[in-house]
Amino acid sequence: MTTRSSATEHVVIVGGSSGIGLALADTLLADGAEVTIVGRSADRLALAAKELDGPAERLHTVSVDVGREEDVVRLFAATGRVDHIVTTAADAAGVYQAIGSFDIEAARTIVDSKLIGALLLAKHGASVLAPGGSIALTSGIAAYRPAPGGSLVAAVNGALASLAYALAIELAPIRVNVISPGWVDTPIWDTIAGDNKTTRLAAMAERLPVGRVGTPHDIAQAFLSVLHNGFITGTVVHADGGQRLV
Repeated sequence: MTTRSSATEHVVIVGGSSGIGLALADTLLADGAEVTIVGRSADRLALAAKELDGPAERLHTVSVDVGREEDVVRLFAATGRVDHIVTTAADAAGVYQAIGSFDIEAARTIVDSKLIGALLLAKHGASVLAPGGSIALTSGIAAYRPAPGGSLVAAVNGALASLAYALAIELAPIRVNVISPGWVDTPIWDTIAGDNKTTRLAAMAERLPVGRVGTPHDIAQAFLSVLHNGFITGTVVHADGGQRLV
């Protein structure tokens, strides 16, 4: 089964107002696709739409919280038929904590935004996906190279891979895949590392076989590989610069 070309497809990108999601939206718009970017903040979505500067008939914004089921229902009522659903959303504020003193309430932010959100997108998005359509989730290197204080992030990322394996069977012929980025220079690092962001990213760049950390557009290209190849499903694509090896 072949997929439609990017010039005729409609892609919903949850988390599309910044970082990897924004880069993917930019790439798809340049290829002629119709794109709906989704996020919790209407203001951030408006700024992203201005930055993307896409044609009004091909660029749309919807403000929802994907951790809330009623919001996800409203999202797909607004989008209508789509070809691909991508989620890069993750609220990682406060989730890097030592397990001995972990605040369980802080866990709910990333679980809701990244794991429950993915589940709800599959639940309500499957019915609006066109033939040959797909769902693409975002996990991350923490599932394979966990760090002290990152147990919850590792667990959520690992769970997304298992979710994709199961959904690829349950939702077939809809394809479900995961992109697992390594360290990528995105705004989330401002939250994780604060003033140490530049130093930490530079140190990782020296370790990686490719000699640099990733860019959002690197990961956008990885997403395109699973969106447009109709023979890939139930797969985790690692776009990590070789980080799993070092």
